[in-house]
Amino acid sequence: MRNGLALSGTVHWMFDRGLISLSDDYRVLKASDRLPEAVNRLLLPDGRMLLPDDPGLRPHPRYLRYHREHVFKG
Repeated sequence: MRNGLALSGTVHWMFDRGLISLSDDYRVLKASDRLPEAVNRLLLPDGRMLLPDDPGLRPHPRYLRYHREHVFKG
């Protein structure tokens, strides 16, 4: 399955509401004007996702692009 993400409950909630998204290189994008600074404590310091070693198991860029274009509010 290439359109799934393993996220904590809070981060999942933010993703579903378009408050965060992912770039094609798996950097976390934030709708900064809609999120408190404390959100940064929920994310890795380098701003990236942890990814499977096998590229075939990573989220497909097509689904990430759809999320950015139709859901993300940043």
